[in-house]
Amino acid sequence: MGDIGKVLKEHNFRFNKQFGQNFITDVNLLQAMVGDAGVTQDDTVLEIGAGAGTLTRALAEKAKKVYAFEIDRNLIPILGETLKGLDDKVEVIFKDIMKVSDDELDKIIDSGKYKVVANLPYYITTPLIMRFLERTHKPSSITVMIQKEVGKRLTSSADCGDYGVITLSIALEGKAKIMREVPRYMFTPQPNVDSCIVRIDLDDTYKDVDKIRVKKFIKAAFSMRRKTLVNNLSSSLGIAKDKIESALEKLGMDTRIRGEVLKVDDYIALADLL
Repeated sequence: MGDIGKVLKEHNFRFNKQFGQNFITDVNLLQAMVGDAGVTQDDTVLEIGAGAGTLTRALAEKAKKVYAFEIDRNLIPILGETLKGLDDKVEVIFKDIMKVSDDELDKIIDSGKYKVVANLPYYITTPLIMRFLERTHKPSSITVMIQKEVGKRLTSSADCGDYGVITLSIALEGKAKIMREVPRYMFTPQPNVDSCIVRIDLDDTYKDVDKIRVKKFIKAAFSMRRKTLVNNLSSSLGIAKDKIESALEKLGMDTRIRGEVLKVDDYIALADLL
């Protein structure tokens, strides 16, 4: 593939801050991310944000097929060069993934099993992860390069400062783990923060749970962090405080606790009682 910096310069490419573009150039890091994603020769991979094609190419060297979404059409000539010779293994789709319908997405990946891998712009991290966690045809795993602080929120434990709605929403669908931390100097251009690689392995642990109902309780519980769980649930969901207190006592919990103390199983049990 050659020197990616040289390729970008030859094509007079200008980074677009609107798209949060920070490209990975280190070969070892690219290979490490593919390894962290557990990509094998039998896998179909959906990549979000092809960028200059460095990660796309690394994925294609391992996967059966890579469908790479890219929003910036100015990268067309660059990707034509960096992905040369991979036409049979890579398809680049110049569309905003968040504007692509589920039906269209299923047609692209042929409704089969797939893994999501992405070096995500920071501004799209949460909505994109939630989009794939909540769609009917879910991936088997999601591996993303994201801002380090966001990674902590995705993988936090109960009763920690980073613990919140997104942490519990992921726990309803699978298990998240920080695979490695990545210093800012490994990107071009260099961002202002360090990053990390997070992998989410989806499973069917809570397939029989009414997740929509449970998520309503979770969102209500964190509506105001300084308030107790009873106050938040009462004000957000209109449930009488004494009823909530009674349910907490049945579950062996202190009626003065806050939402960040409860784990996903606790929210499921509480939602069932209420």
